[in-house]
Amino acid sequence: MGETVRIDRIGYAFVAFFTIPFLLFNIMPVLFGGYIAFTEWSIIGAPQWVGLDNFREALHDEWVINAFKNVLFYGLIIVPGVSICGLLAALFVNQRWPLSSIARTFFFAPYVVSATVIGLIWVWLLDTQYGLINHYLSYLGISHIKWLTSTEWSLVGVSIASIWWDTGLAFILFLAALQDIPKDLIEAARVDGANKVQRLFFIILPLMRPVISMVVTLQLISTLRIFSQVYVMTNGGPAGSSASPIHYIYQAAIVRNTFGYASAVAIILFILIVLITVLLRLVVRERA
Repeated sequence: MGETVRIDRIGYAFVAFFTIPFLLFNIMPVLFGGYIAFTEWSIIGAPQWVGLDNFREALHDEWVINAFKNVLFYGLIIVPGVSICGLLAALFVNQRWPLSSIARTFFFAPYVVSATVIGLIWVWLLDTQYGLINHYLSYLGISHIKWLTSTEWSLVGVSIASIWWDTGLAFILFLAALQDIPKDLIEAARVDGANKVQRLFFIILPLMRPVISMVVTLQLISTLRIFSQVYVMTNGGPAGSSASPIHYIYQAAIVRNTFGYASAVAIILFILIVLITVLLRLVVRERA
């Protein structure tokens, strides 16, 4: 005789406190957004089916192309910036120097501050006339840089704030990885005559490859989704020079009420994030 399977329905009741909100506020909006991407809808009235027209328009929209170009430049600045700064901070704290405990708090603190606060702080720091950055650069003979008000520097200005904000997560992940490296292995390399640079490049970094891959992947996804810093610091300007795809989606949906078109751009961004994530995982797996 087969065993009797007991179904404890009270378990479903407890799980429902998470499952139902997750379905309502995560899965259903995604499915609905996928549907209206094929429609023309301005939140008033019924959606009108237009098929792939929104996607065709998005692929030929100069503002969409510009937003994706901008996020490419963001990635070239932010991803290596966060990875290197997070690694250097972790290496510093891992030495257990007298100030390392204070440094641990200093490096991680910005990450728990809201993006709005970070944006406002850096708007003040990067102000052309009265910002502290330009103030100290003037001592070096560098004239005032228009960090947030020129098409040449707006991407850099937002990227600086993003690096300062995102370094905390990379720092924690790298520090955890450093503390998992067997100390006997490092000590054996030191006894064999390997200096600090050799121990870093031939022992520490190879052992940290999975964490480095994860940090780069997470930071790429975060960069593709950048919005708050752009919205607070430049609002996508000047002339769209700092606009990101998420900022453009916001403009299309909330400002212009073209929800169908905005959803199509969002799906393109989602597909790009998935492709980049899968590609990175394949590259790392082949080299492992």
